[in-house]
Amino acid sequence: MKCVLLLVLAMIAAHAATPDAAELKRMAARFARVELKADTSQLAPGDRQALAKLIQAARIVDDLFLDQYWSGGHALLAQLRKDNSPLGRQRLSYFWLNKGPWSALDNHQSFLPGVPSHKPPGANFYPEDMTREEFEAWAKESAKGFFTVIRRGENRALSIVPYDEAYRDRLAAAAKLLREAAALTPNATLKRFLETRAAAFLSNDYYESDIAWMDLDAPIDITIGPYETYNDELFGYKASYECYVTLRDEKESQKLAFFSSHLQEVENNLPIDAKYRNPKLGAAAPIRVVNEILSTGDAAHGVRTAAFNLPNDERVVQQKGSKRVMLKNIQEAKFRSNLVPIAARVLPKATQKDLGFDMFFTHILAHELSHGIGPHEITIGDRKTNPRQEMKELYSAIEEAKADITGLFMLQYLMDREMIPKDERRLYTTFLASAFRSLRFGLNEAHGRGMALQFNYLWDKGAFVQNQDGTFGVNMANIRRAVRDLTHDLLTLEATGDYAGAKSLLDRLAVLRPPMKQALADLEDIPVDIDPIPVTADLIAGK
Repeated sequence: MKCVLLLVLAMIAAHAATPDAAELKRMAARFARVELKADTSQLAPGDRQALAKLIQAARIVDDLFLDQYWSGGHALLAQLRKDNSPLGRQRLSYFWLNKGPWSALDNHQSFLPGVPSHKPPGANFYPEDMTREEFEAWAKESAKGFFTVIRRGENRALSIVPYDEAYRDRLAAAAKLLREAAALTPNATLKRFLETRAAAFLSNDYYESDIAWMDLDAPIDITIGPYETYNDELFGYKASYECYVTLRDEKESQKLAFFSSHLQEVENNLPIDAKYRNPKLGAAAPIRVVNEILSTGDAAHGVRTAAFNLPNDERVVQQKGSKRVMLKNIQEAKFRSNLVPIAARVLPKATQKDLGFDMFFTHILAHELSHGIGPHEITIGDRKTNPRQEMKELYSAIEEAKADITGLFMLQYLMDREMIPKDERRLYTTFLASAFRSLRFGLNEAHGRGMALQFNYLWDKGAFVQNQDGTFGVNMANIRRAVRDLTHDLLTLEATGDYAGAKSLLDRLAVLRPPMKQALADLEDIPVDIDPIPVTADLIAGK
């Protein structure tokens, strides 16, 4: 009885603490509203018609993702839509921004009454009452696959349900729209991707359509399907559905082909034991610069993605490499709305001139390229495996840190060989300012946690320093060695599948120390991220 009473009191206290309309408005203001526009006038008539179908399919992904994120998402959304009071409207708006009742920038704490206090670690991929130990004692290898959910069957036994069964109706509706768009577009590669992805929605086999996506070469560049595993905080196994509807920036894409052509050379010179390097990367990985029209599902909740590197299927990565997609208009919005005002606070006035969008853009590119190099298929004893399987819930934070720091190593390597303009001061100064931007996402988020690890490691190595006036700077005498050392450490953790080592490193360094806490507190009035308004998509959809 005492335990029940304590639980009830705790729930009452949690509900009493839920934010009012004014507080929710303040919380939402941490996302700067920015309009997303793209010029569709150069599209062929068939592509313009196809684009409307793809926007409809993207909206279905939003609906599907609500199911994946939380079992109560749809019911709660319906309830919120009935409340037209000022508080009700603010609750609905902030729910939709987060795609659930937990605030992404507040360690996934609830902002609504009557819901769990925090996001369930396993989202809706597993039964909410399932423990890690129960799963691991039962799990078959197929239970760890990207495209299945785990449910309870007879006698509460765990069972595997493939996505094509779990989400059949919505996947069938999305597949129909993809096939209709395929019939309209004159582009053969887009037609093939849409047809194969429609088939994958109904078969749960995404391999062929992933290959077709790698070969996609069209004015409309669409990414749609189950990809990232960040929301599975239990194991990092389960993929969330997302969609990016974008238009290709051909001129910028051609500029960046140079980087892809030097990936093998960078791999051959990674600062790790030579036995861990890949002597033959997959085919030259395409790099696409695009402007976003609309993102939905996992691509459109909380902090927005500035670039991505897909697919995650290691078979495709080994055969074709992985594609890097740079969302240029999203990056420009983040730089303008978030990074510039942050740099004005954390950098000395004399070094603020070293901040540059070109370096911000280039490091994001190097970050995405770095996901494709380093260890991917590893052997432990006589067992073939990969870093994601071995590091489980730690993988996302370690991999994001690895991509960041290896990206710096890559750019330094290319600068040293005069393959790109040599400008280390602007590179590292822009990275330092951007570290504060990423840390504001919170330590519950993979990028924020990975950045805390990097910042503290570089601080301990004397590469980052704090000035007497509280601003921060780069010690150019120490930064190169520190970057190389951390690149070595993270790549080696992945190469050896060292879960214990990764946990120790994160426990020690993925924290906010006093200087960082104070610096972040001084940035509270600056937006943390952006909330894109899909102006072009809404016009096409007739909204």
